This record gives sequence, structure tokens and C-alpha cells, in this order.
Amino acid sequence: MTDEPKAVVTGFLQALEDLDVDRALTFAASDIVYQNVPLPPARGIAAFEKQLRAMAKYGSGFEARTHHIAADGNVVLTERTDVLRRGAWEAEFWVCGTFEVEAGRIVLWRDYFDWTTVLAASAKGAGRVALAGARTLLGKYRTRQAVR
Repeated sequence: MTDEPKAVVTGFLQALEDLDVDRALTFAASDIVYQNVPLPPARGIAAFEKQLRAMAKYGSGFEARTHHIAADGNVVLTERTDVLRRGAWEAEFWVCGTFEVEAGRIVLWRDYFDWTTVLAASAKGAGRVALAGARTLLGKYRTRQAVR
């Protein structure tokens, strides 16, 4: 593993995309602080692992589309579009992340995003799932009618 902060962050995000919690944890310091602002932070590796495992348990996919990444010393800033998936449901929204890396490990990960956008993206994803289900039912109905 590299100690270069940008490489640490990109490796970490790739592990999350691969839904590989064990590998993602290798990028985290034992005293990591993780926070989705304005929610309370998860402090320490045990609390962080609990959050990652919950995300992996309840999600079936994650994508971090990094638009910009910049480092100043041990601080890495990302502008991303995160995509969360569970089955056919999908929500994508803009995120700005701040990471602090010390000795090749992430000691701080703080994400900022607009909750309204996340809720709207979630509703849009639910609408797509409902519409797809309705189309499937309509297709089955039409097939039955055509057979008669």
C-alpha cells in the first residue's frame, strides 16, 4: 500500500466500489473519524467498520464517480457523484469529501452533500422501480390477453 494521500483515497474508494469492506478497512487508521455531515461522527475503527458493513449489507452496489481530486499535504479533497444501489433502486447525488491521511491511513473522512438532493434522488430511484414493475405487469397482462 502506498503512503501517497491521493493514492490512499482512490484505493479506498475503489475498495468501497468493489464492496470489499475488509480491503476498505486496511486504508483506515484505528482512530478514524467518519462523518456524513451533519450526522454525528463514527469514531474509531469499530464504529467505522459497523457503518461500512451496514452499507454493504443493505446496498447491492456503490459507485464513486470522482470529478476532481486535489491534495495539499496530507489533506485530500474530492468532488464526486456517489451512486447507491439496492437491487433495481438507484440514487445518485453530488458529494464533496475531505480526507486526512497520516502514515498511509485515513484518519478523517468527512462527506458533505445536500440532503434534499439525496432524498429527491432516492424518490426518483423508487419511482423508476415502481414504473418498471408496472411495465412488467402490463406486459404480462397484454400477453395473456393476446393468447386468449
